[in-house]
Amino acid sequence: MSLRIVPVSFHEACSFVDEWHRHHRAPQGHKFSIGAANEADELVGVAIIGRPVARPLDDRLTLEVTRMATNGTPNACSLLYGAAWRAAKALGYRRLVTYLQAEESGVSLRAVQWKIVAHLPPRRGWSTGCRPRTARGTDNVARTRWEARIAT
Repeated sequence: MSLRIVPVSFHEACSFVDEWHRHHRAPQGHKFSIGAANEADELVGVAIIGRPVARPLDDRLTLEVTRMATNGTPNACSLLYGAAWRAAKALGYRRLVTYLQAEESGVSLRAVQWKIVAHLPPRRGWSTGCRPRTARGTDNVARTRWEARIAT
């Protein structure tokens, strides 16, 4: 099956994430979104790229793949991660990061030469006194941060 990168609006990408993502809802915003389509022009995956959620990484030269969702089509994730990095570089960014739950293999990221840069312990939750948040089932999960970066 042949796949290709297609433009998608933020609204389209969010709708796809809400339908297909295993454990997250769509994010609040983005810098850009991209899609993967099959030979029949059906959308089979999306990547939403935005500012890093972790404030220390938000150096104006780094972006984050905040959501990646596919309908299970083989190679769609790798295609989208690779395209997201090419687009970020073309826009002048020097690093692109994303997070996987610790039990996820990362095979799609390895396929496009992303590297593990951090193993993060589980968080008790995202809610704090000054920013109350509703738990969404992703608390207490260890994560791995992956990145693609321009060599310095």
